[in-house]
Amino acid sequence: MKEYYPEGWFSEDKNTFTPTLLSQALQSESVLEADVLMCDSDHNLILNLGCMKGIIPREEGAIGILEGTTRDIALISRVGRPVSFIVDDIKTDNKGALYALLSRKKAQLYCKEHLINNRKPGDIINAKITHLESFGAFCDIGCGNIALLPIDSVSVSRISHPKDRFKTGDNIRVIIKDISPDGKITLSHKELLGTWEENSGLFSQGQTVTGVIRSVEEYGAFVELTPNLAGLAEPKPDIFIGQQASVYIKSIIPEKMKIKLIIIDNFDSNYTPKIKYFYNGENISRWQYSPEECYKKIYSVF
Repeated sequence: MKEYYPEGWFSEDKNTFTPTLLSQALQSESVLEADVLMCDSDHNLILNLGCMKGIIPREEGAIGILEGTTRDIALISRVGRPVSFIVDDIKTDNKGALYALLSRKKAQLYCKEHLINNRKPGDIINAKITHLESFGAFCDIGCGNIALLPIDSVSVSRISHPKDRFKTGDNIRVIIKDISPDGKITLSHKELLGTWEENSGLFSQGQTVTGVIRSVEEYGAFVELTPNLAGLAEPKPDIFIGQQASVYIKSIIPEKMKIKLIIIDNFDSNYTPKIKYFYNGENISRWQYSPEECYKKIYSVF
């Protein structure tokens, strides 16, 4: 199956173009990638392809530009960043120099058609974080096509904002949660981060480990040990959400899906538990987070 990647996925692997390679890409309609040097006054994107100049006309800069459903800021913001494109034509200017006419819009349309026709809910794909909002993370899922990863699908451990888990530019793996009739794709992520048993298996009773305080209640504080595992610590004064905490693991109780903690120390820091992917397959149809012996069942079905 043909694969389309988010723009900039291979950040260190820049293409070296030649006239022959670009001519072959023109015939095969292959998707290529290069950095945008500038956006001119007419909002055409100018690319340095090494062997010649590349031009993406404004109306070919993104899906929706011509129709007015995508604003020109989507073009301007690509300056200095990589973009995917199809070679539309190779021409000669009035000085005899070769230049290539390119289309990012076509690359996006090819990728979108591929996703809609060849992918289904439960499929696992590559994504790059493009920007973060309080309600979720927007991700490039191929050639600049954007999909939403809602905040409640980021991880089992609850966060107040996606920036608690990601930063712009992160390469991540995601699951296609839904494809609507109009082609809108919604994503999920937490199912790749392991079950309760897989995460709790990283720890043992009696250990003192580090975590992040995610919520503070009258009856205690929830401390995140991994992105898919949090334990309840006994009440302690002067603790705050977002602080790093050293916690003693008092008990691990699979049948109740609980980890009981005691906060030894807490302090301000930028620490956040590292993302670890427990599942590296290509599709998940059903995922159960909770242990079999636990009365409470938490699962996802795609």
